[in-house]
Amino acid sequence: LASRMEDSDAPILQFLQSRVANLDEDFSQYLHSLLADGVDDFVSGADIEAAIGDFLHEADANQTPESVRDICEAIYTRFCSGAASADSAADAAADSGASAGSATANGDAAGPERLRAPVQLGELHSAVADSGGGLGGGGSNGGGIWMQRKSENKLINVEASLASDPKAAKRLMKANNASSNSLTSQDECGASVSQQLNRKDAALDGESGRVRDIRVEGLDIAFGSRQLLEGANLTLASGRRYGFVGRNGLGKTTLLKLLSTRQISVPSHIRVLHVEQEVAGDDTPAVESVLQADEQRARLLAEEARCRAEPDAPGAADRLAALFAELAAIEADKAPSRVASILHGLGFTPAMQTVPTKQFSGGWRMRLALARALFAKPDLLLLDEPSNMLDMKAIIWLENYLQRWPNTLLVVSHDTAFLNAVSTDILFISNRRLEYYKGDYDTFVRSREEKLLNQQREYDAQMAEREHIQKFIDRFRYNANRASQVQSRIKMLEAMPKLEAPVHDSEVTMKFPPVEDKLSPPILQLDEVVFGYPGSDRTVLKGVCACAGSDSRICVVGENGQGKSTLLKIILGDLSPSKGVRHAHRSLRIGYFSQHFVDQLDLNSTPLEFMARTFPGQPQEAYRQQLGQFGAGGDLALRQIRLLSGGQKCRIAFALIAAGRPNFLVLDEPTNHLDVQTIKALGDALNSFNGGVVLVSHDERLIKMICTELWLVSDGLVRTIEGGIDAYRRLVEKELELA
Repeated sequence: LASRMEDSDAPILQFLQSRVANLDEDFSQYLHSLLADGVDDFVSGADIEAAIGDFLHEADANQTPESVRDICEAIYTRFCSGAASADSAADAAADSGASAGSATANGDAAGPERLRAPVQLGELHSAVADSGGGLGGGGSNGGGIWMQRKSENKLINVEASLASDPKAAKRLMKANNASSNSLTSQDECGASVSQQLNRKDAALDGESGRVRDIRVEGLDIAFGSRQLLEGANLTLASGRRYGFVGRNGLGKTTLLKLLSTRQISVPSHIRVLHVEQEVAGDDTPAVESVLQADEQRARLLAEEARCRAEPDAPGAADRLAALFAELAAIEADKAPSRVASILHGLGFTPAMQTVPTKQFSGGWRMRLALARALFAKPDLLLLDEPSNMLDMKAIIWLENYLQRWPNTLLVVSHDTAFLNAVSTDILFISNRRLEYYKGDYDTFVRSREEKLLNQQREYDAQMAEREHIQKFIDRFRYNANRASQVQSRIKMLEAMPKLEAPVHDSEVTMKFPPVEDKLSPPILQLDEVVFGYPGSDRTVLKGVCACAGSDSRICVVGENGQGKSTLLKIILGDLSPSKGVRHAHRSLRIGYFSQHFVDQLDLNSTPLEFMARTFPGQPQEAYRQQLGQFGAGGDLALRQIRLLSGGQKCRIAFALIAAGRPNFLVLDEPTNHLDVQTIKALGDALNSFNGGVVLVSHDERLIKMICTELWLVSDGLVRTIEGGIDAYRRLVEKELELA
């Protein structure tokens, strides 16, 4: 389709004008642009009738529904379907003459014919859209739209015609409402969504459910006044595993929520599961709670029970036989063993699998929610930081399980080792756009660095060329002998595409204050420590002997429930050993980070107010400087803490810890709410810190960055693992193979 009135671009306009009386040139061009906007989405003449049928009736009162339908079918056959032949072009010419008798009179004897190639249609689209009209659901990001080349004067004429003709303006408004391919909605969490619908995919979905991919064009997402995505294209190919990365606060979690609630258009037959909320606590055993996630199996078993309860009912025997066949087809008898395997991989012992869900903590109920999703095998699985709820053994098991995941996966994670193990593709959010990279996380980093480098080279080269041309223009602008050369270079500048400088991520920095007076050893020592909680027969720690100095970089690992948190509390002095001794230097000042510490921040205060209240007596500038050392300065220091993201709250917590000028740091899972860049900044800050560090973490990248000693807590014992985190991973993988 096109609207140019010369060469091969004229026939579609000639066809419209020959079949519809009283169709002026400006309005016929506008109808033509509506057709061009939807050319890739039309799958039948009915689609074209839905787009322009009302306007053909309005323009020519003599048109009947049947004649309008015939016109739309002819447009689709001759110009959209790709099946037109020379014979159909000749038929179109005959149809034109028979209908209005005006084709020959207007010099249109050649009749309509298919375009030889698509042509650009965007300038008319942009001009009318900028004037307040907007053309259907097209957008700057609409894929597959043919764009029309029109002179600037003709664009102005179209606008003037619409402005001066109330009927034309009315038709324009009606066209916008009727032919829009976009949807705008608002999520219950406050995010508004606008998107273009792919009518071809929608038609295929409705007809046969064949569409397995998710494709959304022109996606806009706003949260309040903040634009998260603008004109983005979202594509999730069936069977691919996407690692979703980008700075905190850019909209990753919001996008997952919008997909799970179908605020973002997802084909109706695609089942979506978002592991977001923990399983409700009740008397249902853990294993049964997971089995219930397979709704088809649960429905068939319930119907089987009803049939067995009424064996003499008419047709009961036949229905039971059919149910047995359906249950066999989905391997319902193997479901309990599958569930047991999944729960075991996520850390549930056989005894725990029979415990009612109400007896589990929130963290274990989140594991149950993950187990339900894995067992249900949705077409699209959405995971948001799954490693936050897992220990390293469960993470490694999940990596292996997801590597065999047959359906589409979209996972947000800050754990680069997890992303490397699981991802086939990386989806990167930046600058309100979505970018796609093939391969794992490390491949993405290399590809993006190379891309930014090439973009910077192209930009620098063009800037140098522009500067060179501009110097010539400025030098000879008033030289009559060089006038033609100056004009040539001016045109050259105008024709040169304007490249934008590549956007680089701003650097995240963190800095702990230096320890001025280093302590002489021993700094911290545990000597034959035994601990058991009062009223419990279980001994959590037994015979622990360990020490840490001012240069220590110790990482503590182990399965959840083995005593890592108890060990930290003894190191901190919050718990006293049942037996044995804890030795600590009298000048030891421990800075302790935990998620509980973050949760205790006063949500109604600003970071600046909270800092001043916690450490009174200093000038405001000192508080600002301390917050700024952890990326929490500027306007962020003046926002209420309740309005900050989890990662920003963590930075406030680090700033408060640093303000106490510790000479020893104990950090319990500090990475759970941090993005990849902030984790790297934390690692750099810990490496620069000249005091001791004890870290509990499952983030392999951070462990490799800073730790020189690895403590494994298992079966009440604390032992050192030679070879660091790589040796521990090999140990866990061997255990999983033998399980």
